[in-house]
Amino acid sequence: MNWYARSQMTKSTCSLRLSAVPSAFCLLLSAFYFLLPGALWAQVETVEGSQPPQFMWVSGGRVEGHLALHYSPAGAFSPDSSTLAVVSEEKIVLLGVNDGNIRKVLKIHLPSLAELNIQSANFLAMNQLFLLFTGIVSIKGKGAGGSTPLLGLEWDTIEDRSASTIESIGRGGGFGPILYFPHLENLVLYKAGTFQFWDPRTHRGGQLTIPDLTQTPNVYAFSPDGHWALLAQIAMSTTPDPAVVEAKEHRFVDSLRGHGGTVLSIAFSRDGTKVVTACEDGKARIFSVPAWTLLRTLNGHNGPVHWAEFSPDGKWVASVGEDKTARVWSVEDGKLQQTLQEGRDPLLTVSFAPDSAAFAASSEKAAWLWKRQ
Repeated sequence: MNWYARSQMTKSTCSLRLSAVPSAFCLLLSAFYFLLPGALWAQVETVEGSQPPQFMWVSGGRVEGHLALHYSPAGAFSPDSSTLAVVSEEKIVLLGVNDGNIRKVLKIHLPSLAELNIQSANFLAMNQLFLLFTGIVSIKGKGAGGSTPLLGLEWDTIEDRSASTIESIGRGGGFGPILYFPHLENLVLYKAGTFQFWDPRTHRGGQLTIPDLTQTPNVYAFSPDGHWALLAQIAMSTTPDPAVVEAKEHRFVDSLRGHGGTVLSIAFSRDGTKVVTACEDGKARIFSVPAWTLLRTLNGHNGPVHWAEFSPDGKWVASVGEDKTARVWSVEDGKLQQTLQEGRDPLLTVSFAPDSAAFAASSEKAAWLWKRQ
């Protein structure tokens, strides 16, 4: 059972009428233990060095298509790290991680829907994907209808068929960014100071309201235990630094200071003791939790850093940017381990396999796989 499912929950309807779900979030978080303080490391300005890397990362394959482009694609790897799911137009390509060969191509055909625009494919289980997509309603004998809202669907990778009913996400409109967090196993919608949570497997959810949040945050993240929320790109804000919210208190308590430009992504480590941000100023930064002190500044990209992510074992950060490179950094000392470049387009997102032995990065047109040796 995931972190959110342990709370008081209510059944959601197919139309995701989450505004009717009771606010169980405060009750949930009051039951969590306090977080261990982050290590008291000094800030280090990291630059490329001449020391040999501890590991080498080698190319494992390339697939036409993309991972999730606007939020974490961490669920693109299967739970056993053997398969990578890549969206390719109206298909899902399943790439074998060990050999780099295409294992299967899933053809997503749905009655009464045409021109599918699949945004992401995330593993919920070994043979089950959660798809987010839009399309055009196609009425037999009448031709194309209107565009759909964002839709969600579970897909069986063995049978190559739908494994659930289609869910309408955010019906009624007015929502800010709708983000899926694979490690939290929840889809999150924001509207008017309230974050609404929905588990696509159980169809249950809850909500978190922050009274002082009066403008939309375009980037946000939640700690693995649900104790903290980090908000960036808040409309009308005078600072690029992400704000820290203590969820059970429903209030702002701090900020991640030191950014020289717009923060483009935020990610917690799996143990919840660190945060990494990717910034328009060309740097990634590692902060401690819950002290929120700057531990490392990862300096090396030539241009904006679009995404940064911790490896599940907490030893590495992978970052990707406008300079078309993927870079791997040591979390322990902040040193650059390796710079990787295979494409001609900016890289937008990056994801580690659950065993930390491989990672994938994606542009809008292609996804690349690298394996550790």
